[in-house]
Amino acid sequence: MAERRVNVGWAEGLHARPASIFVRATTASGVPVTIAKAGGDPVNAASMLAVLGLGAQGGEEIVLTSDAEGSEAEAALDRLAKLVAEGLEELPETV
Repeated sequence: MAERRVNVGWAEGLHARPASIFVRATTASGVPVTIAKAGGDPVNAASMLAVLGLGAQGGEEIVLTSDAEGSEAEAALDRLAKLVAEGLEELPETV
């Protein structure tokens, strides 16, 4: 199982627009990913309602995990972690 720990880079946290960007990137990766607050229960990272339900605030640590094996899962988690950490306002073309 691959895992990445990252702090939320969006000042407003994973709410509305940032959550939408993150969920679209997760879905585009084609890899099953979960997201959780540090120490919390993981939820489906491709579900807008689940991501919004986390209530992750800016600067808060989150954990991204994937049960998928191989380099695709590792690369997907790297891209998603970068997206969250940098608080990007647009979906990168590389996702």
